[in-house]
Amino acid sequence: NVMIKDGAALTHAFYWLEHTVTERRVKESEFAAKLAECRALQADYKGESFDAIVGSQGNGAIIHYHPTPTISAAIRNEGVLLVDSGGQFLDGTTDITRTISFDTPRGDIKKAYTLVLRGHIGLATATFPIGTNGAQLDILARKPLWDNGMNYLHGTGHGVGFFLNVHEGPQGFAVGSTARATCKFEAGMITSNEPGYYVDNDYGIRIENLILCKESKNENFLEFETITMFPISTDLVEKSLMTEQEIKWLNDYNRESYDKISPLLDEKHKKWLLEKCRSI
Repeated sequence: NVMIKDGAALTHAFYWLEHTVTERRVKESEFAAKLAECRALQADYKGESFDAIVGSQGNGAIIHYHPTPTISAAIRNEGVLLVDSGGQFLDGTTDITRTISFDTPRGDIKKAYTLVLRGHIGLATATFPIGTNGAQLDILARKPLWDNGMNYLHGTGHGVGFFLNVHEGPQGFAVGSTARATCKFEAGMITSNEPGYYVDNDYGIRIENLILCKESKNENFLEFETITMFPISTDLVEKSLMTEQEIKWLNDYNRESYDKISPLLDEKHKKWLLEKCRSI
């Protein structure tokens, strides 16, 4: 329920942004405030779950960057924008990252985005034996990038509380021997799935959903269910780099997002969301 409400709020916010940047520049901090404003229109909203990360162009490559009214670049109707935000509601905590492009992206950006997306899907669709830990699963999100000599220098995911801490362990996806890396996954855990790729002073890419660990149909195995509901941008996808299974997952996910969010929207926002959920 909370993920669907959050998706409706994001629809209003991104709709506003796409239409406003064609008329004027929008400060990163202004869009961060707009995200909170749109979430506040949803029932049982209590505040942001963290300061929104809104990184235009090269600022998107600063992993924990967040704008302030005095330190904030302008979002123009060009280039790549990374937006990582979330809300605290009585019925749950949200944390979602989307990367969008305002113009025709360069080939290297499309390749990087598609490899990040493939890693995101690889982790989201994992089936694994009980007793598996975060370090063992982390590689699933990195493999498409590693195969191309690329990497990112942050963990792939963190635990998320229920109207509690947006970073709430012990579980997560990470390399090394930290608690996040070594904790064994159990049914009921909610964790972020957020691989990325960053080029200093140029652009940042991250795709994040929250996933629920649950029992698999295979005995003694677990799997994940993606619970965040908001379309993943297809404008940046290089379809030729994806498998049929990955394309199906993306199309199915975006279609489900539309089906669940659209009842909360008016006609103009439904039309916008439908366009964003189109199949590739």
